[in-house]
Amino acid sequence: MAGATSFSATERDAFEKLMRVRRDVRRFRTDPVDPKLVTACLASFSLAPSVGLSQPWQIVNVKSDSARAAVLDNFETANARALRGYTGSDAETYATLKLAGLREAPVHLAVFCDESTQKGKGLGAGTMPEMRRYSVVCAIMQFWLALRSYGLGLGWVSILDPEQLKTDLNIAKDWQLVGYLCIGWPEQDGFDPELEKLGWEERLPCPDLETR
Repeated sequence: MAGATSFSATERDAFEKLMRVRRDVRRFRTDPVDPKLVTACLASFSLAPSVGLSQPWQIVNVKSDSARAAVLDNFETANARALRGYTGSDAETYATLKLAGLREAPVHLAVFCDESTQKGKGLGAGTMPEMRRYSVVCAIMQFWLALRSYGLGLGWVSILDPEQLKTDLNIAKDWQLVGYLCIGWPEQDGFDPELEKLGWEERLPCPDLETR
């Protein structure tokens, strides 16, 4: 029997659509985003699961021109280094990819995991301390879906030197970078990942279950 936490077929279809239209956005319009809208979506962090209820996420709004310039320089240096790791056609394709929307996205958030948090009293993190970072990832995913439900896009920038970023943003030593997020209105909507459309890689179907 359906309960209060059950969903109708229509609601399940809407949820599947939300997952399908969630994209890693790199091409943003420069139109501003209402801060109240971002705040409303950030409320999804409070609903996210976390090991031991530690809620170890720390979020930094990167707004100043100097901070954003440092992040952009960090990305360009790391991207050039990454390009040198490819050869042949892969290198040619990589050089054409747009891998971040740092110049265009109106909102930049750096999300960290507080590795020294006392919240949660260490429950569940004694044998697997990385669970705190996994918790932050779960929260970012919920935030991502919340943004998308309003039509906003998110781009997760991973081509960065995290320690240099911490230095440039004057971040506490016990905070570890999990995600640098660019947020704004996407130039285009679509269901297919850009990397797939450009031939970089193909999406695999649902994996088979292995039995042990």
